[in-house]
Amino acid sequence: MRSVLFVPGDSESKLTRAQNAEADVIVVDLEDSVAVSEKKHAREFSKDFISGFNRKDSTRRVYVRINALHTPFATADIETVMQAAPDGILLPKARSGSDVAKLATLLDGAENTNGRQGGTTEICVLATEVSEALLAMHTFVDCSPRLTALCWGSEDLSADLGSKTTRDATGNLTSPFRFARDLCLVTAAASDVAAIDTIYIDLRDQPGLAREAADAARDGFTGKLAIHPDQVSVINDAFTPTPAEIAKSSEIVQAFAESDSAGVLAMDGEMLDRSHLKRAKGVLSRARLAGLISS
Repeated sequence: MRSVLFVPGDSESKLTRAQNAEADVIVVDLEDSVAVSEKKHAREFSKDFISGFNRKDSTRRVYVRINALHTPFATADIETVMQAAPDGILLPKARSGSDVAKLATLLDGAENTNGRQGGTTEICVLATEVSEALLAMHTFVDCSPRLTALCWGSEDLSADLGSKTTRDATGNLTSPFRFARDLCLVTAAASDVAAIDTIYIDLRDQPGLAREAADAARDGFTGKLAIHPDQVSVINDAFTPTPAEIAKSSEIVQAFAESDSAGVLAMDGEMLDRSHLKRAKGVLSRARLAGLISS
């Protein structure tokens, strides 16, 4: 899940273009990008799009961002789009792990109604869009076996906090948003799910996007949200292991395999322990998903 591309659920042209992009996940959006008057139309249109969606290969997925659970639209969103069997649901404005558990229960019923195997629909959560969630991040840990990823969002959180901006004069995140970002990353690691970085709103600034994506990959995020198809290739590049990283990780895994009883190994002048082995296995896993190496 390197690139997660949002597309308005009521725009045929944008959905068609998105299908030709190389995003790992396309998120058909029924929430912020769709006017209240168009919600019903967007549901039906999205259902038809998902039914005909070309996943190209087994790693490409389509999710739906439903409206928040506390709105009058969420139940109808789920009932409609689940007829088309999306790979996952993206839950916005989650307040705690109890919201995820509630969504999981709704998905249980929808899967049963539509003759789908129970528990197959994944859940991705926008976990920092409301201030309440920041005080309850620990509740997302082990909240549902369906949970596959946690994302953090800056724009809705900014509105909730009353912040004038999310960034300072140099373009760096201000303190409240660095805090939310770090909480998301740590909680995702504790939950053993993917951590997805927030959007980059300047569509014309590809170098800035590349820098921010590289920083996110450095810190441990495994992907980034995108709001335009032109951002996808930049994001994919940032979260795809380089040949040098793959080679080094392969060496580490092989060295520990050959010395199974060793807790610490010396390699190229460095002392490596089991934490390095875990990191190396993660790199190789991402490389396999990207099709760079075989199983």
